[in-house]
Amino acid sequence: MDTTPSVEAVASPKGSDKIWSILCHLSALMGVGFLLPLVVYLAMRQESEYVADNAREALNFHITVLIYAICLVPLVFLIIGVPLMLVLGVGSLILAVLAAVRASDGKCYHYPLTLRLVK
Repeated sequence: MDTTPSVEAVASPKGSDKIWSILCHLSALMGVGFLLPLVVYLAMRQESEYVADNAREALNFHITVLIYAICLVPLVFLIIGVPLMLVLGVGSLILAVLAAVRASDGKCYHYPLTLRLVK
């Protein structure tokens, strides 16, 4: 019988860690954008690696979506920007909900096409 621990053994989140992580991913839906993940990341990075990872991912994602939206503003005047803004909005909503579900399962979701600005 093999009694060696698994390489992917990760400490399970404790207390309100899952709630903070879920709120970070859904912060744009609550109207606070990247501010909540920033505050949670700065406050909890020493206490919980799980919350810090989720807050960092959410912060990077929200900043990236903001950058993409700013880049699409000039394209709105060329008509092509309107459907691209809609795709960006719906895509970010779907990805945020997927990330929140992953956070509720005790895992960290890595968003696609996200700039990793906060390390």
